[in-house]
Amino acid sequence: MVDDSSEENMTSHLTSEPLRRAIGERYLTYALSTIMHRALPDARDGLKPVHRRILYAMRRLRLSSSGGFLKSAKISGDTMGDFHPHGDAAIYDAMARLAQDFTIRYPLVDGQGNFGNIDGDNPAASRYTEARMTVMSEALLQGLDEDSVDFRPNYDGRLEEPSVLPASYPNLLANGSSGIAVGMATNIPPHNIGELINACLHLIKSPNAVDDTLLQYVPGPDFPTGGVIVEPAENIAQAYATGRGSIRLRARWTVEDLGRGQWQAVVTEIPYQVQKSKLVERIAELIQTKKIPILADVRDESAEDIRLILEPKSKNVDPDVLLNMLFRNSDLEVRFSLNMNVLIDGVTPKVCSMKEVLRAFLDFRRDVLCRRSRHRMEKIDHRLEVLEGLIIAYLNLDRVIDIIRYDDDPKAALIREDWDRDFVRATSETDYVSPAPRKEIGLTEVQAEAILNMRLRSLRKLEEMELVSERDALKEERAGLVELLGSDDLQWKRIAEELRAVRKTFGKDHARGARLTTFAEASEAEEVPIEAMIEREPITVVCSKMGWIRAMTGHIDLKRELKFKDGDEARFIFHAETTDRLLVVGTNGRFYTLSAANLPGGRGMGEPVRLMVDLPNDVEILDILIHKPDRKLLVASSAGDGFIVNENDVIAQTRTGKQVLNVKAPTVALVIKPVEGDSVAVVGENRKVLVFGLDELPEMGRGKGVRMQKYKDGGMSDARTFTRADGLSWLDPAGRTRTETDLTEWTGKRAGTGRMAPRGFPRDNKFN
Repeated sequence: MVDDSSEENMTSHLTSEPLRRAIGERYLTYALSTIMHRALPDARDGLKPVHRRILYAMRRLRLSSSGGFLKSAKISGDTMGDFHPHGDAAIYDAMARLAQDFTIRYPLVDGQGNFGNIDGDNPAASRYTEARMTVMSEALLQGLDEDSVDFRPNYDGRLEEPSVLPASYPNLLANGSSGIAVGMATNIPPHNIGELINACLHLIKSPNAVDDTLLQYVPGPDFPTGGVIVEPAENIAQAYATGRGSIRLRARWTVEDLGRGQWQAVVTEIPYQVQKSKLVERIAELIQTKKIPILADVRDESAEDIRLILEPKSKNVDPDVLLNMLFRNSDLEVRFSLNMNVLIDGVTPKVCSMKEVLRAFLDFRRDVLCRRSRHRMEKIDHRLEVLEGLIIAYLNLDRVIDIIRYDDDPKAALIREDWDRDFVRATSETDYVSPAPRKEIGLTEVQAEAILNMRLRSLRKLEEMELVSERDALKEERAGLVELLGSDDLQWKRIAEELRAVRKTFGKDHARGARLTTFAEASEAEEVPIEAMIEREPITVVCSKMGWIRAMTGHIDLKRELKFKDGDEARFIFHAETTDRLLVVGTNGRFYTLSAANLPGGRGMGEPVRLMVDLPNDVEILDILIHKPDRKLLVASSAGDGFIVNENDVIAQTRTGKQVLNVKAPTVALVIKPVEGDSVAVVGENRKVLVFGLDELPEMGRGKGVRMQKYKDGGMSDARTFTRADGLSWLDPAGRTRTETDLTEWTGKRAGTGRMAPRGFPRDNKFN
């Protein structure tokens, strides 16, 4: 039995609201969490929360760049347990990326062990690898203990974590970032830190500098894998001014002379974020499918550096032509999409220009400088208070000793006592300058505590002089800080000095300080037809009745007996050359294009044509022709419709072919023959022949065509073109050629019915 009171208590906690609003509010909360706490980097330190927490956890573990390494499992575990309540696999993956010098321009983690490679192999498990911070990551954390940034509670409130790192250099642009949030994404390329600092210094000197001026200092990205940027300068300028755009990046390659005219191309740098193993697989696929017939082989001879060998098919191949074909068909050239969508002040997502990003960093550095200065002033004030008490103790040493020896509460007595204060010592160790002493009452609690904690060995004259010197130095430093906090010019001058120090440390003399990516104009070689790149050799094309095609070397005897699969036999056999293109015509009226150079060799049975082109299973091969530019073809369907088409209009660029003759079942394409002469002869299944002028057929690129012959029953059987003056020829049943020159009886207008075929016309109703 259910208690009514308990049921009322349960229903009292329920609320009612429209489903649309409930889902909308929760989805918005999720979206904001993804945008602010996961996917978008902060413009100030260039880090996402997971990266910031990893570095802070490593700092708490005292993993300095000059210290020892620690197991990655410990680092990811501490990060997960204290700051980042997500999966340890995701944390370790993020940490591993910070250690990959092919992924990040200036690595923030120094990894020991297998942290993955440019081939796309994953890092070893976290229990097998070790890590520590790098000098670059220590520069991001510099000043963290000086109240330079705000701290916030961690996810469970036990600890505090920094909301942003002090970042002594513009890490967002130096290392770049990428991420996908809800409804927005970011993709920022890495840059050279020396160039970025030069741009910052110019922006300090000229706050109203335009974006084009900054491009004189930062001409473009600087990718960790090098490469060559071939994007026009005006496009790069537009991308940096708007925060959106794309940049073409190519591999770096050279030509090695092998002697005797032989050469090979060597790729030494591949584009950013391209996996070398997949790149080699793609190039090998291009070779196998013969999409780049002038490329013979690709080899990966890489060790610590990149070395991909590209062997040409012939020494006569132009290297620029070969590489430009590879640029178009592989990831040897990529487009990097730039989208500088970042969090301004850690809160507002915005697509920024390069100037806005640098401005946000500089404003943040000014805030850090002021906070550190105020923090230092607080430390100085505290120390000056202590020094004042210690100096009073030296001037009244006997009284201090008496109080400590005989008073029951020496701390309270020290605070109550009236002291003589003479803070000025002469430069001599023996003489004092004794002005009239000033009377002040008591000491502060801090001063009394410092006196009580003073060691006996400090009761020497030299120590007293050191305290006075320290006091004077601190007062001078404090005056400088007061002046700094009161002057904008001094603040920017100090920031510029700090940036120059960073540039000296991480600039050209640094291990990765020099620019890796260079600029060049895109060398677009002339479009050379593939046929011109293929070595011209005679072949014999053989296609069986079941559609297996192959190319025999040389021009063999067409009557020679060849081997086929069981139940199969020859259907098409003709002489061709490797530079030819073949037109495969299906009964569906589609034209497919094959390169003779790409046909399988003649040692086996060949390969099915249906694997080379997308020929449906219910469609038969009507004919195979050698393509001849500008030649005219007669195409006709079994329904008796047809037209003339130029061969230039039937070349297909893809496997799917090109629809030329439109047919609808049960009608099929029936005739495909080269146009020769001035007349057309058509014969139907009813054995009636019609002859009319070729000019009565239209020339079209695609369509159903026009009626060629009218039928009461059945359809077309065959059609051909011929020269009327030479007469109409055919083979009689005995295999003899017969020619009819007087065609008056069968001549008519197109779409007529025609007359019965002449005596001796083949019984299969074909002109042969």
